[in-house]
Amino acid sequence: MNSDPTQPGRKARSLRDLPDAIEPRRDLWPDIAVRLKSESAPAVSARTPWVRWQTASMAAGLAAAVVIGIVIGRGMAPLPGRPGAGAYVTLTPTTSYIHDARYTRERAALLSTFNTRLATLPPATRAKVLTSLQTIEHSIKDIQDALGRDPSNALLQELLLDSYQDEMHVLTTVDESAPANATT
Repeated sequence: MNSDPTQPGRKARSLRDLPDAIEPRRDLWPDIAVRLKSESAPAVSARTPWVRWQTASMAAGLAAAVVIGIVIGRGMAPLPGRPGAGAYVTLTPTTSYIHDARYTRERAALLSTFNTRLATLPPATRAKVLTSLQTIEHSIKDIQDALGRDPSNALLQELLLDSYQDEMHVLTTVDESAPANATT
C-alpha cells in the first residue's frame, strides 16, 4: 500500500495527509515575465506632467461639483427669515409654520365637525383616532422646536409638512367614515 498521498491513485483523507510543501514541476515565472514585457505598453510615470494635469483637473472638477451642489441646496432650502417654496415658512417654534389659506380653511372646517363625528364612532376606533392625533400633535411640536434651533434644515421642514398631511388625513378619514347625519 502506498502511503504517499501525492502519488497517483492515492487520495488524501484529511489535510494532515498532505505534505507541507510541494515543489512545482517547473518554474513558470520566466515565461510569464517575458510575455508581460512584450505585451505591455510603456508605463506612464506618476510624475509626468500629463498625469499631474489629469489629477489636478479631476480634483478641480470634484471641488466645482461640491460647490455647485451646496449653492443649489442652499437655494432650495428656505433660509432663516425667508419663506421657502412651499406651504410653510421658517419662523419661530411658537408661531404657525403653515401660511396656506386653503389648508387653514379646510382644517378649520374639519375641526368644527370633528367632535360630533368622532362621537359617532365605536369606542375602540375613537380611542385609536385620539391616540393618533395626539402622537401627530407631539411630533409637530417636536419638529417645530427643532426647526426653531435649525430653521434651514430641509429634512425637518419635510417632516413637518408630512406631519401636517398626516393630521389632515386623520381628520378627513374621521369626517368621511362618520355617518352623514352626525352633523345635523
